[in-house]
Amino acid sequence: MSRLPRWIEYGAFILAFIAGYVNATGLLAFAHQAVSHLSGTATLVGIGLITASFSDVLHLVLVLFSFFIGSALSGFLLHNNNLQLGRHYDTALLLEAILLFLSIYLLTQGSLYGQYIISAACGLQNAMATSYSGAIVRTTHLTGIFTDLGIMLGARARGKVLDKRKLLLFSVIIGGFIIGASLGSYLYQLLLFNALFIPASGCLLLAIVYARYNQRRQNKPY
Repeated sequence: MSRLPRWIEYGAFILAFIAGYVNATGLLAFAHQAVSHLSGTATLVGIGLITASFSDVLHLVLVLFSFFIGSALSGFLLHNNNLQLGRHYDTALLLEAILLFLSIYLLTQGSLYGQYIISAACGLQNAMATSYSGAIVRTTHLTGIFTDLGIMLGARARGKVLDKRKLLLFSVIIGGFIIGASLGSYLYQLLLFNALFIPASGCLLLAIVYARYNQRRQNKPY
């Protein structure tokens, strides 16, 4: 039986929505280059070593490095992968919001540094992982989610009990990511990089809500 709090699905949906939204913006704006899916970026680095210029390869390497730095910041703040109230999730979310707001300014000025900042924000969020029934749940890419779903359904086919709570959580993440990508795609066509105000504001709002919830919980008499 899962010990995750009941509100985790709401938070997971919002984070997946933000990730899908930001990634769709990156795909549309940066020559179809994802900002959170490093397998694709690393593949482009390999291709670029043969076919592209040094500056193009360096740019891709800096995108990878920026994601790494964002993940390191999350690791410094949160210490481990277990979901536990009192950890600095609000600080991490606030920092992600700041990075996204900063990226808007840089991108509207035509600076490539904005793309690195977005990648760092994705790395920061992706490292805010939750340990769930032996699986690591992340919200900025779906490869692991679909892999775990396949494992679950295969195990169910041979008679193992299906973890319905885990199935719900994974479904919420997939749905949030796709909905975020759809809205991000639509609004980017209207607002260009200013469309990023929505995920940045979402991170800020989530940080405030989490901080207030955690404070109320700590002040609650037992």
